[in-house]
Amino acid sequence: FDHDCREGICGMCSLYINGHPHGPATGATTCQLYMRRFHDGETITVEPWRSAAFPVIKDLMVDRNAFDKIQQAGGYVSFNCGGAKDANSLPIAKTAADAAMDSATCIGCGACVAACKNGSAMLFVSAKVSQFALLPQGQVERARRARAMVKKMDELGFGNCTNTGACAAECPKCISLSNIARLNREFIKAKIKE
Repeated sequence: FDHDCREGICGMCSLYINGHPHGPATGATTCQLYMRRFHDGETITVEPWRSAAFPVIKDLMVDRNAFDKIQQAGGYVSFNCGGAKDANSLPIAKTAADAAMDSATCIGCGACVAACKNGSAMLFVSAKVSQFALLPQGQVERARRARAMVKKMDELGFGNCTNTGACAAECPKCISLSNIARLNREFIKAKIKE
């Protein structure tokens, strides 16, 4: 199996435990799932993610490079080089900063894709688009980001979102479905501008 941090922040442990992405614990990754959560003698079934977009490399390891490609398509911000600006020169409302930080907690593990009956990556893409769309630093690429990331997601063969909510229910970082609504708004605005 693939692992790195053992702290629930790397997103590499792409495993189903007893039919649940990352296991039956709510808001936890596989590496945060402890044996004390199971009963003595209980059978534990461990499988790799079941998604066409995440092909199995070997044993319990899947290739999640599709997320990297989506991120490269637009998950960044541009800024002018030079001296660092004063932190207080860009006022950001607390509600916007909190929502952006909540979106930024996405670790890109793929549990949302594994939980979705369509293999959709909308929760991941929406979290990445939202974290920048809510902040002034992300405004330069705002329209291009939404178009590019959705286009790349479609090219890579992820399924369509049907709003069943399974993605958010299994997300170890409890990313909100409201991000998907924000992504849809960003995408529609970008297409109208185009």
